[in-house]
Amino acid sequence: MIGYYTIAELQDLGLKSFGNNVLISKKASIYNAIEISIGDNVRIDDFVILSGKITIGSHVHIASFCSVSGGKNGVIISDFCGLSSHVRIFSNSDDYSGETLTNPCIPPHFKKVASKQIILEKHCIVGSGSMILPNAYLAEGVAVGAMSLVAKKTLAWGIYFGIPAKRIKERKKGLLELEEEYLKNYHGNLGGGGGNKTLKNYLLIPIGVSA
Repeated sequence: MIGYYTIAELQDLGLKSFGNNVLISKKASIYNAIEISIGDNVRIDDFVILSGKITIGSHVHIASFCSVSGGKNGVIISDFCGLSSHVRIFSNSDDYSGETLTNPCIPPHFKKVASKQIILEKHCIVGSGSMILPNAYLAEGVAVGAMSLVAKKTLAWGIYFGIPAKRIKERKKGLLELEEEYLKNYHGNLGGGGGNKTLKNYLLIPIGVSA
């Protein structure tokens, strides 16, 4: 498919692993690819930046201009998650108090960097322009509204919005029934495992754009 890496080109990137039907834009930037794992049926759009330790599940969309910085502790984006455009996820953060130096050009012993793993459980969706900071935890089914800031743990199946993000209402679970129906059809077409063995598998299921 024009604009996306072929299977052979994905292999040349040196990713830790990737599954079937993985579409990564050639305009995306990937650093430390050996630390990045990608499941089946994933699309990563133009100008996305992926760096550090990152695990991406299956049926995931990362829209244009997103940045996911996994650092050493990592970012986990579970199945059926979606990041809308301009979402930023940082597992590392400098100390802004003024007590230490900052920025990646400075040796570590002059800095105080907060570094915590970030997890997005299944069926999380993050709206455009939102930011997720170290130690954030998005529980299953959490939806984050546009232009929000998440820096703490959330509770499952809630809609969060604001700076800082607060739970404003409950999220419906009807999508779980649709997931079950979808996976029956999906596994019937592609099987249960990855491997990128054929171009047919690679192009079979297009992924829609996240809201």
